[in-house]
Amino acid sequence: MKRIFSFLLAALLAGGMMAQEPVDSSRPQRTPEEEALKQTMRLVRELKIRDSLRIDTIYKMHLKYARFRQKGLTRAENMERMQSIYAELKVLLTPEEFERFMNHPAEQPRRPRGANVIAPNKQVKPTDSQQATQQ
Repeated sequence: MKRIFSFLLAALLAGGMMAQEPVDSSRPQRTPEEEALKQTMRLVRELKIRDSLRIDTIYKMHLKYARFRQKGLTRAENMERMQSIYAELKVLLTPEEFERFMNHPAEQPRRPRGANVIAPNKQVKPTDSQQATQQ
């Protein structure tokens, strides 16, 4: 009797787990409004834009493209979307701001832990200043 009860309990638990939607824990999904606000605030911060009318216009542009992106685009459609964003930003920003935007270095990816640790079998050559202090 205990075996049957244990088997039924295990089957119910396993069935309940499979009935749930798969969880994508890699990144929480943002709404288009949250995504547009994040992109707008980052652009405003980097370019130091203070005009509230331009900020509102940039937000509306980002919102339009964030909603468009939600539709599950192909690679070609995504590239076209990015070109459209750049074309609109070229109109909305001053030439100096657009130049700073286009030449802004991309964020550097984080290095994995221990990436700056020297491998034990690798020989390190002493610098000139280290050689001078040893002599």
